[in-house]
Amino acid sequence: MTGIICAMDLELEGFLKNMKVEEKLEKSRITFYKGKIRNSSAVIAQCGVGKVNAAICTQLMIDFFNPSLIINSGVGGALDERLRVCDIVIGDFALQHDMDVTALGEERGNLDLGNEQLVRLPLDKKTSEKLMSLAKSCEGSNAYLGTIASGDKFVSDTEERLSIGRHFNALACEMEGASMAHVCYRAGVPCAIIRAISDDLTHNTGMSFNEFKYIAAEKTVELLLGIFE
Repeated sequence: MTGIICAMDLELEGFLKNMKVEEKLEKSRITFYKGKIRNSSAVIAQCGVGKVNAAICTQLMIDFFNPSLIINSGVGGALDERLRVCDIVIGDFALQHDMDVTALGEERGNLDLGNEQLVRLPLDKKTSEKLMSLAKSCEGSNAYLGTIASGDKFVSDTEERLSIGRHFNALACEMEGASMAHVCYRAGVPCAIIRAISDDLTHNTGMSFNEFKYIAAEKTVELLLGIFE
């Protein structure tokens, strides 16, 4: 069974239009929809915005549905000048750019995972390669494979975006993916992250995000449906 977690209702609605729902389960104010997408088993949920919401949703999905793969779908902001609105970024690694205990001598972004420490969380290579193959066929979009940086902040300042991108060699920023990857890594569940760019470094405002997020979300839904072929 494949799990899909998205942050916004407009993404959830796009997936539900293509799903034959067989079961609904509500836990911790999150509704999980289990059923079939193109005859393949799936479970879908909207986690809400932010890393804590995403982490809670991911752990609940693992505990109650035991998916063999979880994909985090959504929109993101560009950290690289090459990216334009509606381009697709597939994650090869995820990190938390706002995790900062450098005052204690640790590397910025370092995560304590119990028996090890990592800055970059690896994402499922096989799924990422399949998503890249699908993304390359999306009309009007360029596809990139690279690091996705998450933080509990909507980063709208251009210089701050460029700084995050340079420091971590990352392509896109958002507010959920790395916390989902964190939970999946500790639980041993493969995961993948896909982001459609809703605001690039030219259209870099909250208003442009609200304008383009609908178009970008349609891209991710369209692309992910190909996983279920």
